[in-house]
Amino acid sequence: MEIKTAAKTLLEHKNREVWTISPNVTVLEAIKTMAENNVGALPVVEGGKLVGMISERDYTRKVMLKGRSSKDTPVGDIMSRDLVTVSPDQSVSECMSIITENRVRHLPVVDGTQLVGIISIGDLVRWTIATQRMTIEQLEAYIAGGYPG
Repeated sequence: MEIKTAAKTLLEHKNREVWTISPNVTVLEAIKTMAENNVGALPVVEGGKLVGMISERDYTRKVMLKGRSSKDTPVGDIMSRDLVTVSPDQSVSECMSIITENRVRHLPVVDGTQLVGIISIGDLVRWTIATQRMTIEQLEAYIAGGYPG
């Protein structure tokens, strides 16, 4: 089922606040910020520009498993730099394909050079389920003769 809803519409229906972090702060600070805000990843911004992402996965694989100190390691040392981003006009279906193909869990939504939001795989799954549920309800109402048309 193709879902043509634009990413910007999905962002309008979720918490619009985007927490960011500097590449110069410690990984410990990044993990604390993620925990305080109940998010699994943070965009890394320097000079107003998106330069990377740090996720719980980055922490686990690049700090914990390598025996590094989260108190001494700067975010810039472990952040993901090769980012996959989407524009506000890309569809939910396109975003789902991009997340699946690139094996990422978070997509920064960028308008020109401006970070406007983050879409997670959870956001996309919730939107897809809600859209499918609405379609099913409309079809059931139509079949039962109660669909205004």
